[in-house]
Amino acid sequence: MCYHRIVELINLSKSDIAHTLKRLSSALTQGRIVAFPTETFYALGVRYDHLAAVERLYDLKKRPPDKAMPLIIGHERLLSLIAAEVPPAARHLMDRFWPGPLTLVLRAKETLSPQITAGTGAVAVRIPGSSFALTLAAALDFPITATSANVSSLPPADSAEAVAAYFGDTIDFLIDGGTTSGMLPSTIVDVTGNCPIIVRQGMVAGEDIMRALQA
Repeated sequence: MCYHRIVELINLSKSDIAHTLKRLSSALTQGRIVAFPTETFYALGVRYDHLAAVERLYDLKKRPPDKAMPLIIGHERLLSLIAAEVPPAARHLMDRFWPGPLTLVLRAKETLSPQITAGTGAVAVRIPGSSFALTLAAALDFPITATSANVSSLPPADSAEAVAAYFGDTIDFLIDGGTTSGMLPSTIVDVTGNCPIIVRQGMVAGEDIMRALQA
């Protein structure tokens, strides 16, 4: 494979996963940016409360400041760091679809930075499905961002080569896990109101969402 120069490339098929996870946990705590494969596309991760890293991520992606930054977690208990509440509808969907490609929009804790919420008062979060994203998130005791690894308005990257073409050496770690499914992104459901709203149709079908809510 041919990559642009990057600070560090880690090939999952050739690495010691436990050692890699330890290094990435330390790197994220220090404010580094990590590109990694999810069950849909590649994503860019920084620690959710490292505000300088979040700002750098917005700049790299040329992401509009009014677009919130989605997060992933490896354990439901971490919701207490970012969400003001988990309503019953959200609990039903979490029980049915997590881990998996379903992002829930919850009311954010007042202490959560507006750099994450974009001033909306809400936070988008999921436990990712089977992928390195889940392995990484499960090894951390803090949420991380999982915004798609692309410049805003351009197609999301489904390979490490595509990530490198977008960002070169402006990211700190690139985790090469091969080509992702790259079919659809996660489905997004807003559960901040009385009636859940499907904000974006993705890998989880709308009819499956409705069935889970009616169960």
